[in-house]
Amino acid sequence: MYQPAHPGQWNPKAPAYGRIWLDVPGSLERKRKTISLGLCVTKTVARQRLREYIEREGVNTKETFTTNTAPVTTFKKQSELWLDYLATRTRKPVKPATICGWRQALHAWILPNIGDKPVLDVSNGVLRELVAKMVAAGLSPKTIVNYSQVVKLVVASAVNDEGDQIYPRKWNHDFIGIPLVQKEKQHRPTVTETELGEILSSVSERYRVLFALLAGTGLRIGEALGLKDSDLSPDCRTIHVQRSVWRGQEQSPKTANAVRFVDVPEELAVVLRAYIKQGYFFSTAEGRSLQARNVLRVLHGTGKRIGFHAFRRFRLTWLRKQGVPSDLERCWMGHAPQEIGDIYSKLKDDVPYRREWCERAGLGFSVGLFGLQNKAALYVERVA
Repeated sequence: MYQPAHPGQWNPKAPAYGRIWLDVPGSLERKRKTISLGLCVTKTVARQRLREYIEREGVNTKETFTTNTAPVTTFKKQSELWLDYLATRTRKPVKPATICGWRQALHAWILPNIGDKPVLDVSNGVLRELVAKMVAAGLSPKTIVNYSQVVKLVVASAVNDEGDQIYPRKWNHDFIGIPLVQKEKQHRPTVTETELGEILSSVSERYRVLFALLAGTGLRIGEALGLKDSDLSPDCRTIHVQRSVWRGQEQSPKTANAVRFVDVPEELAVVLRAYIKQGYFFSTAEGRSLQARNVLRVLHGTGKRIGFHAFRRFRLTWLRKQGVPSDLERCWMGHAPQEIGDIYSKLKDDVPYRREWCERAGLGFSVGLFGLQNKAALYVERVA
């Protein structure tokens, strides 16, 4: 503490000042900063005000020291370290498809705008500028929220040897301007029975069976492409979902709840029994699983510009129209329990009860109207 105008003695009517030393990020040098303390009756009061300033600004906290003395790392470099870690970590491993989506977000918008900035500088202001650019470019609110989350995850991934975040952030969404996602306004296309019929009647048998399976069971596309003959019961009335395929590679299903038994209405089971083959149910001539992107090309070739989830929405909508119990619905769709009663309920273990409801609900469309009846009829004649 000092008073420039009165170096020899303390004057309660003269302004007082204090000096502190601050660590400089990326440098071994420290810089001195002068703090104005105002009028202080005694030197003790001035010292107390300086301590209060240091405490208020967090100058001597562990977090500040860690942040200021950490090596300078660019956001791009930290994002690469983060992606590498996601692919190798043992606790809660991230699906390859998720990592691919985050990588695409980084390369599409994030890295071109903030990749060269030090991670230290990526805070509310930087994210606010990025969000403003995405809004101006017309990106959807959901996309902006997802991309912003990637920025936050990369910053949070920088930790020290103790596992503590080097750059802890308190993100201010109002200041940043992150848009609200209105779920009721999100685009969630589905198909009608008529549209489904048009799709099934305009593709070859292999895809006809695949699309009918998606619409009649609610399987995700990766689950359907990972389906093998060993996953079906002998009568094809039950499917055991225990793997998924993404870009030709087997992986575990999306979540723990996605590992499940799905019951199949008899009308569709007849078709599956006639079509079933060893190995992958839907495979190439070499026996490899079909690629989702190639199947999507076939789907779009029918003139219906929808995604595979449209079939899943069709199935869920139909189950609800038929009044299927909610715990069975979640069991078949692979959704997480919504309440404690869903966990306590053992209806999903009652196979006769499940099959009874499966037949009662039905498909919501007729495979016999869309070119699937011929082979099924041949199967019935062959086993009769």
